[in-house]
Amino acid sequence: MRNVTLETVFLHPVTQRYLKRSGIAHAIAVAEYAFDLAKQYQVNRDHATKAALLHDVGHYTWYTEGKWDYDKYRKNDIHAIKGASRAHKLLIRIGEDPQVAKEIAVAILLHTDSYLPNGELQLKPLQQVVHLADEADEETGGNHHYRRIDDKSALERIQLLDQKIMQWLSMNEMKHII
Repeated sequence: MRNVTLETVFLHPVTQRYLKRSGIAHAIAVAEYAFDLAKQYQVNRDHATKAALLHDVGHYTWYTEGKWDYDKYRKNDIHAIKGASRAHKLLIRIGEDPQVAKEIAVAILLHTDSYLPNGELQLKPLQQVVHLADEADEETGGNHHYRRIDDKSALERIQLLDQKIMQWLSMNEMKHII
C-alpha cells in the first residue's frame, strides 16, 4: 500500500523550497538512480525514491564573499541531520505511514558520512541505496547542486517515476496473491 505519491512529496511547498536550494535536477537524478538500485538491494522502490528525492532538503548555503564555498560547506555541513528531521516532519504532515517516514528519515540521515568523524558506517540496504544513488550523481566541487531543470521537465520525470513505482507495486501485489 502507498499512502503518498512521489508527486505529492515533490510538489509540497516545503520540498520545493529546499530542493531549489540544494538542486532539483540533482534530487530527481538521485531518485531515478535509487529506483534502479532498489531492485539490486531488494528494497521498497517507493521508499527508496522518496528518500533519494529528499536526501538534500537539509542543505544550508555556504557562501564567502557572495560565492559558493565548497570547502566551507564540507567543513561545517550537517545537512543530513537537518534534512532527516525536515523530511520526517514533512512526510508525517502529508500522510505518510509513520514507520515509513522514520525509515526514510534514517536513510536521509545516513546518506553521507561527511559530518561524522572517521566516516565509517554499516548501512542497511535502503540507506545504502540512497548513499550510492547520491554518489552516482555527484560532481566535483558540489556542482551537481547547481544543474538546472525547468519545472515542466522536473514534474514529468517525477510523474514517470510514480508510474514506475505503481507498476512495481502492482507486480508485487500480484506475486502475493498467486
